[in-house]
Formats: sequence, structure tokens, C-alpha cells
Amino acid sequence: MSDTEAPQLVQHERTNEGVDVLTLAHGKVNALCVALLDELHDRAVTLAAQQPRGVVVTGGPRVFAAGADITEFAERGGAEPFQLSDPGRVAEIGGAFLRALNAVAALPCPTIAAVNGFALGGGCELALACDFRVASTTATFGQPEILLGIIPGGGGTQRLARLVGPARAKDLVFSGRMVVAEEARTMGLVDDVVDGDATVAAMEVAVRYARGPREATALAKQAIDGGLEGRLEEGLHLEQRLFVSAFGMRDADVGVASFLEHGPGTATFD
Repeated sequence: MSDTEAPQLVQHERTNEGVDVLTLAHGKVNALCVALLDELHDRAVTLAAQQPRGVVVTGGPRVFAAGADITEFAERGGAEPFQLSDPGRVAEIGGAFLRALNAVAALPCPTIAAVNGFALGGGCELALACDFRVASTTATFGQPEILLGIIPGGGGTQRLARLVGPARAKDLVFSGRMVVAEEARTMGLVDDVVDGDATVAAMEVAVRYARGPREATALAKQAIDGGLEGRLEEGLHLEQRLFVSAFGMRDADVGVASFLEHGPGTATFD
């Protein structure tokens, strides 16, 4: 890195198994500043165009992300350094969250959040934007925005309610309380809790899905996520359209031919 080149706030690597790993790298608590969110958005959009097989999102071994960079909501400077920014600036920050987390959610492959330590506020919302959440026993989740007199702005009132139900979501959002990994698993916020680094377990999940048919998995994700956005009847029609589309793809040629020749579960996909 040159002296003038800014450090990467979101690091990317692709493993030998074909899994892409996005690692937040912003100080001790991975505060989600606008610059990081913009970089996360760009990383996700670039990956989406490459048809990834699986993506793991992590903050490293100590903390996932402790939330938004609250200092960006203050004017900082002048006679009142702690005065809140004007609504236009707040909207800009909110828009950065929306774009980045929507881009992660739209990745056409299985995505797994590997959560060590705190995943609070925007950090919890980033984990919610992934398909699955694997947490270490050290993980703590929460939407504490209400304690600042505000509400979640990165999906905490929407993705959380769809995942754990409205009553549990309201409890977490109204109280601002934090929940440890085991309680998060009990309420359906977390899919698995492991000892040690959650990234290792998340990688195992990603590798398992990465071995499957890439095109068909992308269609299945599109059908499930798209169906949740509307009425059941609309979702069923979406499923039918994508079902037909699947038969025009390479994965179907490989999978059906393998079934007819060798029986079920024998196909190997590119």
C-alpha cells in the first residue's frame, strides 16, 4: 500500500474452496462509518457480478461490528460540537446503510455472518442481511438505538421481525437490551453457536453450499426472498417462473443427466 492509498475498511479474499470472505477492518469495534458502508456496497456489487458460490461476512475474531459510527450524526465543531446533524445528513447516512446491506442481501449465493463478540445496532442489522448467522459463545446481539432516543435504520425493524417474529423484535427494539448467543439461538436470531472462532464454523457451512449447483441455488434464494416480499399467490407464481428458468440452465443439464444415468445425489457441479 502506498503512502497516499487509504487502508481497506472491508478486506476481501477468496479461499481455495471458492468461498469469498469479507472482513470488516475498522478499528477496535468495526464502527460502521459511511466510508466502510460504501466500500461494503462496492464489494458486494462486484462479487454479485462474479456469480460467487458462497460468502462469509466477519469482523474478525474479537468483534463483528458494534454499530454505526455515532460521531457521524453530530455536527462536531463550532459552539455546539454535540449538536445533531441536519436531517439531510442523517438521510445520507441512512441511505448508505440501506444500499450496503441491501447489496449484501442481494448476493446471489448463500451468505453467512460469522459473529464473534458484539453485533449491535448496525452490526446486528448487517448479520440480519445475511442468509445465516453462526455465532461464537462470546457473541452478543442487540438493537440499542432506542437508548439513544432513535430507532434502527438499517433493517432492524424489518428483517428482525421477519426472522424472529414481531413480538420478539419489538422486545429487542423497544428495550434496547442485549442478548447472548444462546438466547439469540433460542429466539431464531442465530442458526448455530460454536466454541472458538465463529468464522471457522461459518466457512464449513459456506463450503457445503458452495459444492452445490451455483445457478440453481441463486434461483432458489431469489424465489424464497422474493416470495417473502408479497402475498403467497405472488410468491407461487414467482416460484413457477424461476422453476421453468432453471431447466434452461447448465445445472439442470448436469443434474438431470446424472440422475438418469447414476441415480440421485451423484451430480458434481462446476
